[in-house]
Amino acid sequence: MKYTAIILAAGKGSRMDSDVYKQYMELGGYPLICYPLFVFEQSRVDEIVLVTGEDETEYCQTQIVDKYQFHKVRKIVRGGSERYLSVYQGLCAIEDTDIVLIHDGARPFVTVDIIDRTICAAEQYGTGVAAVPAKDTVKIADEQHFVVCTPDRGTVWMMQTPQTFRYPLICQAYERVIRQHIRDITDDAMVVECGLSQPVKLVEGSYRNIKVTTPEDMEIASVFAESTKIDKKIKKFEKEY
Repeated sequence: MKYTAIILAAGKGSRMDSDVYKQYMELGGYPLICYPLFVFEQSRVDEIVLVTGEDETEYCQTQIVDKYQFHKVRKIVRGGSERYLSVYQGLCAIEDTDIVLIHDGARPFVTVDIIDRTICAAEQYGTGVAAVPAKDTVKIADEQHFVVCTPDRGTVWMMQTPQTFRYPLICQAYERVIRQHIRDITDDAMVVECGLSQPVKLVEGSYRNIKVTTPEDMEIASVFAESTKIDKKIKKFEKEY
């Protein structure tokens, strides 16, 4: 089996209120995007397609991939105007593979174990998406923000990445969604749900596998970065190569 990861680094991070795009903000002495790239380098993934902003491909090549020696990054491609279009660009850049893992570059604390769990599920079921059970009570509200209903918390999961699929399945789903001009797509599992009407298998993620979106998230990420000591692991990785 061949495994390919698409790592998304094309977002603008408007909610971060920073002149630097969030994926390049410094975290523990390294650009945030280095953290997931490092973990995927250590995983069983064979190759990585890095999807960046339109004017960021050269920067990513020289200041991220070459500088920190991420050897599994085989291609850097320009993303689209929305997340799902960026994923599609990544899918089109893949020449041949069996399993595709799609991961948000703004989730720095993914682990090899999470990656492996999604791969195993995708091999067995065709899909394997990292998620965690909701801790809080969730309310469904109407347009006026009045509560409509309260779903059983035991059935509510918070979606994460990587979201992992058999390559032909996810390609077919994306092609149908784009052909049918389906909008408001928020994750890859939704593409499969809308494009193929196929159930998606959830697997255990981690509450530490946060997505850095706001300044408050960056504060939490700084604490996690210190506790994981991943900066020392990256330095060791650089010395080995």
